[in-house]
Amino acid sequence: MRVENFVEALEADFFAGVPDSLLKPLSSYLMDNYGTDAQHHVIAANEGNAVAVAAGYYLATGRVPVVYMQNSGEGNIVNPVASLLHRKVYGIPEIFVIGWRGGPGQKDEPQHVFQGEITLQLLDVLEIPYMVLGKETELTELRRCMADFRHVLQQGGSVALVVKKGALEYEGKLKYANSYTLLREEIIRQIIAVSGNAPIVSTTGKASRELFELREQQGGAVREEMLHGRDFLTVGSMGHSSSIALGIAMQKPEQDIWCVDGDGALLMHMGAMAVIGKAHPDNFIHVIINNEAHESVGGMPTAGNTADFAAIARGCGYDEAVSVRDMQSLQEVLQRYAGAKGLRFVEVRSAIGARIDLGRPTSTAEENKKYFMAHLAVCE
Repeated sequence: MRVENFVEALEADFFAGVPDSLLKPLSSYLMDNYGTDAQHHVIAANEGNAVAVAAGYYLATGRVPVVYMQNSGEGNIVNPVASLLHRKVYGIPEIFVIGWRGGPGQKDEPQHVFQGEITLQLLDVLEIPYMVLGKETELTELRRCMADFRHVLQQGGSVALVVKKGALEYEGKLKYANSYTLLREEIIRQIIAVSGNAPIVSTTGKASRELFELREQQGGAVREEMLHGRDFLTVGSMGHSSSIALGIAMQKPEQDIWCVDGDGALLMHMGAMAVIGKAHPDNFIHVIINNEAHESVGGMPTAGNTADFAAIARGCGYDEAVSVRDMQSLQEVLQRYAGAKGLRFVEVRSAIGARIDLGRPTSTAEENKKYFMAHLAVCE
């Protein structure tokens, strides 16, 4: 289905959400037509944030908004749906457009499997009626369903369109880029060079994939559990890597703990920085690789181009927080941090892009956990 027809059938002129690879046609269409004009389109920090922004739009206009997201974000909407939108509370209607990763019969990454299994069940629990869209869905079917949904929306209920891979079609016109030159993979290579045997917790997306492949390049005759045991690859739970790293750092005060984070992930649950600052582990090194984009799902912009992450870190109680954008400055900061104590933060501005042959981890998530716990000398 052409995304232009899909959007027309929704009869909405305000969209808020978090980009998703399956919904890239929709995100691309919105960027081509609205950009980040907040009158019509808000790329939110997380899905709950999108629900709340959309609720504000409804309160101000009386018109029904659209919230788009990957199904992995359903957990982030449970509270605002149940305690803000639901008809037993304020009765604020919203149309959810949800990309369905890990659906029945679909081979997908481990973080999407269970989420895919319970996607429709969660909507049932939240009392959100839904329609599933696939490659074969006709526009007439969508229009008929939306006509039925109008009664639900008029009564203050919300509805959902669950979108399978390939259901929407659109060729985006925008090409996403920024002015920075450092590549994320090279930044991670520099972190590996100075971190030695210290544990690294890496964020969701391409950063963890690049970390895994860089370790593979070091391999030689080293056993897999020794090679990858230093790294915890946070394949799902976007935005929570720094909290995982904090939990480790507080229990392993004798070891430096590195967290390799991203701008989109940091923004998703940025309150964690205040918690980290209050806990104040002096063995924590927080590296934010900021390419100002949701690169893994299409390159749409984050708020990372306007946020001053170093200032935020200082305000949260980090001992030192700097921002760099060239190799020499990066190397100097990493070397200084590696030999110091304190709660340390560095934002590295980076280019958008990755190797076209970038692979995925060949060990399972369960194996990664076991290798990492063994490296931390923690017994099951």
